[in-house]
Amino acid sequence: MADGENESPAAPTPYDEAMEALSSMINQRTRGTKTTIQFDLLFDYLKILELEDALDGLKIVHVAGTKGKGSTCTFTESILRNCGFRTGLFTSPHLIDVRERFRLDGVDISQEKFLAHFWWCFNRLKERTTEDLPMPPLFRFLTLLAFKIFAAEQVDVAIMEVGLGGRFDATNVVQKPVVCGITSLGYDHMEILGYTLGEIAGEKAGIIKRGIPAFTVQQPDEAMCVLEDEASSLNVDLQVVQPLDVNLLNGLKLGLEGEHQYVNAGLAIALSFTWLRRTGHLELANQEHAGSLPEQFIKGLTAATFQGRAQIVPDQYVDSENDGDLVFYLDGAHSPESMEICAKWFSGAVKGENQPGKVKAQVSSSTHQLKKDIMQILLFNCMSVRDPELLLPPLMKTCASQDVHFKKALFVPNVSVYHKVGTHNLTSSTVSEPNLSWQLTLQRVWDNSMQNDKGREAKLVDHVPEEKNDDSGKSGGSESSSVVFSSLPLAIKWLRDTVRQNQSVSLQVLVTGSLHLVGDVLKLIRK
Repeated sequence: MADGENESPAAPTPYDEAMEALSSMINQRTRGTKTTIQFDLLFDYLKILELEDALDGLKIVHVAGTKGKGSTCTFTESILRNCGFRTGLFTSPHLIDVRERFRLDGVDISQEKFLAHFWWCFNRLKERTTEDLPMPPLFRFLTLLAFKIFAAEQVDVAIMEVGLGGRFDATNVVQKPVVCGITSLGYDHMEILGYTLGEIAGEKAGIIKRGIPAFTVQQPDEAMCVLEDEASSLNVDLQVVQPLDVNLLNGLKLGLEGEHQYVNAGLAIALSFTWLRRTGHLELANQEHAGSLPEQFIKGLTAATFQGRAQIVPDQYVDSENDGDLVFYLDGAHSPESMEICAKWFSGAVKGENQPGKVKAQVSSSTHQLKKDIMQILLFNCMSVRDPELLLPPLMKTCASQDVHFKKALFVPNVSVYHKVGTHNLTSSTVSEPNLSWQLTLQRVWDNSMQNDKGREAKLVDHVPEEKNDDSGKSGGSESSSVVFSSLPLAIKWLRDTVRQNQSVSLQVLVTGSLHLVGDVLKLIRK
């Protein structure tokens, strides 16, 4: 018998089995359901899980918004943790492992604790659900699981990020939060939330509760009017928070990159001070109007971390003369507004290290001076419900206005599959012949924009090798401004081959358009 022949596959681990059970709850048809009947089922689930009293006992910060809600939650958690409190943070989506959604004291929940709480909730629901009360869909289950984890782990504060919208989001089963926040609003998930800023704001405003302090940031007039009307109808004084004054950080930098983070940090500070005051921690709360920030706030703001948002990661697998020859700039931007913010961040980040397109001297390990041609590459995908005309041209134009020009754009399907939860094999395409029609659409939008962009360089640098149509991708030849790859691993291989085969080339790769794509890239480039 040949080696390896008829070997049985490895038995699934307990964690694998939990991921399979989680995957059974994915149901695209329930995503963003806007009905009171469906929402009210959450109260039945809470009763089955005996979480009604536990939920009332949690001291919750509840945050909705289009842009920056995850960052605002991250800042708030970091501030309150540095004030000495035991924290629970629930965010979505996860990038690599579902446990990222549940953080205790700033760290992803352990597998052991996750499995214990997961199976308790899953088995109890499985035993008691009926045809009229079926198993909850994935996000609702994860939200219920977060309440179970945070109650069982006896956190002092639970920071809950809304998944989608607000009014009918699973997190809005919370009836008595300590404080609510609404981050910057814009156009996203319009097929579910509505096609005007007013409609979208109406859904987000659904988290505002009578008698509960609510904060927001500067908003477009149409959105602000709706937020204020909703708050007024509940006798809530909606307070508008200004961006953090950089001088209050005493010369330090925010832990999250980008100018827009000062808006999120300002909101997080207001949420934190209000939580402290309403939970009786007046010694710190009374410093709110002191003209300076408490030391714990500064430490929390400057130490905050959030994967996949304005994150810079060198490829740890590329074998080249220089560790910095292939660097990925990752940001999960996927709305028109966040794409522009992402472009500004990327442009500022790369210009801080080099003059784009110009030759720069770097020292190699052999002590010789190598002339490096530093080029910017775009690696992109987005969901087909999004309009690429609202994403790609603004990205290109914003970068071009900062004199940053992409030498090539790579379009790939995501490796992550939406009917599975967990870690998957990333060594090859998830299907033998993937449907690339959407990626080809993205490519056409990009190429049309490139033709209309008068500011771009006339020709591409000769160092970028020609793609081969057999296994790498589809392009118009070596001077094409774009290429579609049949899988993400093939695109990563092309990038690595480029820097290996051309010692005078250094690549700065912007990965954006999808948090799923960002997570898949992180799996491939980090050891």
